[in-house]
Amino acid sequence: MPHADSSLVPPEIKSKAEFWAHVLEQLTALIEGQRNWISNLANASALIYNSLLAFEQFGAESRAVNWCGFYLESQLFPISSPDADLLLLGPFCGKPACQFIRAEKGKGVCADAFVSREVVIVDDVNAYPGHIACDGDTNSEIVLPIIHRDHAIGVLDLDCLAISGFDEADRVGLQAIVILLAKACDWPKFSM
Repeated sequence: MPHADSSLVPPEIKSKAEFWAHVLEQLTALIEGQRNWISNLANASALIYNSLLAFEQFGAESRAVNWCGFYLESQLFPISSPDADLLLLGPFCGKPACQFIRAEKGKGVCADAFVSREVVIVDDVNAYPGHIACDGDTNSEIVLPIIHRDHAIGVLDLDCLAISGFDEADRVGLQAIVILLAKACDWPKFSM
């Protein structure tokens, strides 16, 4: 199967649980034999983004996911400033985004998920204290921390045009993807 076909969603998939199981299966096949974090996160963001657009529960214009990508701890990269407490923009799909986010509580949804090491689901980003509006069309967001060797190394961030665009089924499905990626990649800080 060509890699581009990985984001096709078979018509028999109706529930979010079935959808996320399908995406996890496709991602597992896409990254098999590849441990480079850049390649794996690039394929993951493209797969998730395009699969969501193809899935009837998210594909409608008013419910579309409009951003999917990663922010990574700056300390992962030897070229980063050693005193910088930042999350750096990683592979993503969607409109251009913030280059970095301060990794401090209250500095946005991504920062809060990273610092707390907990999934954050925001039903209405306009009511979220400290929300960073990279895209004014975004109305809801889900952010999941990536944990490797008991260390938060980044986050997976998804934005949606709809209010309350994400729920518990999305959290469960995306959590499985984040766990897979944390284990399937060679992270720079840990490979030295």
